[in-house]
Amino acid sequence: MNDHHSQTHSVSEIACSLRRAAPFRLAFLAGVLFCALSVVAQAGWFDPKPNYTNYDVPLYQQITNQIKVRILNRLGEGQNTRDRYFMIPFAYQNKGNDPGYSHSFMTVIRVLPDNKQVRLTSGIRKRTFKDREFQAFNISWLPHDFSTDPNLCVFKGFGARIFPTWNQCPVSPGRSFTLEETIKLAVNVQNAVCMWGPYEISKEGFDLGVKRLRLLESGKIKYRADDRLTRKDRTAINCFHAMAGIYDLFPNGGILGTGFNMWGINGTARVLIEYNETPGFKGALLEPVDEKNDRIGFVYSPARGGRPYNPFKTASAYHR
Repeated sequence: MNDHHSQTHSVSEIACSLRRAAPFRLAFLAGVLFCALSVVAQAGWFDPKPNYTNYDVPLYQQITNQIKVRILNRLGEGQNTRDRYFMIPFAYQNKGNDPGYSHSFMTVIRVLPDNKQVRLTSGIRKRTFKDREFQAFNISWLPHDFSTDPNLCVFKGFGARIFPTWNQCPVSPGRSFTLEETIKLAVNVQNAVCMWGPYEISKEGFDLGVKRLRLLESGKIKYRADDRLTRKDRTAINCFHAMAGIYDLFPNGGILGTGFNMWGINGTARVLIEYNETPGFKGALLEPVDEKNDRIGFVYSPARGGRPYNPFKTASAYHR
């Protein structure tokens, strides 16, 4: 009788112990699964396979083809009787999203009316595509010698990422690179490139873009990747702040409003969020922007048919 009671009590205790251990076992298994999935993700096994249809087309040509086709579709088949304005935001980054290999930039386009004499925007080249005339410029703010010395200083010195006063990176003269130059920089380091749009904007929006370009070209502002100390007095700014804040220069954003971690796709996405939310810019932006779902990706693949680093739902592969 006592033995039976003791055995019953032991079984009850074991059952209780198992119930108490169940949450721990589930948490442990979840941790193991999370680690396994992280390894798989790092290996790129979950990266979607890109489209290889245009694999042999150079990346710059792939991008400009996309822009031209999309804008022509907006203009339609009939005669264009007025100026139309568009912006195309971009970003590039590597697999680790290292700030030294990340960049945010933007192309702005003015499509001229057909068969009509208009006053051109000074200093911006006129071009023709399928009997449509347009002017285009790029805001791509980098150190002036970046094409020959692409070793970008972002954080230098102990604690530089946390304390901006400890960052020893110098201020550099800046230059706004053309779209072709910028895409070449991405190709050189085999980066993933993201494009949004084209989004139609008003003349006021176009004029503000020109005004920003003129400010950058004036030499009054220099370049610094970590501009936490220099953007407030407009001494030096990074690529993200060069294209952000069309109405209110150099907004913060990022971790604790510092701009930290605002590089690559994150940086341009933050600009688009600002464009959507800033009351003053809503009049310049003539259509809605969905920074997550409007992304058009281009990813480097060393060989046709592989699964390269691909941070996009859909992407086109390139190798040159």
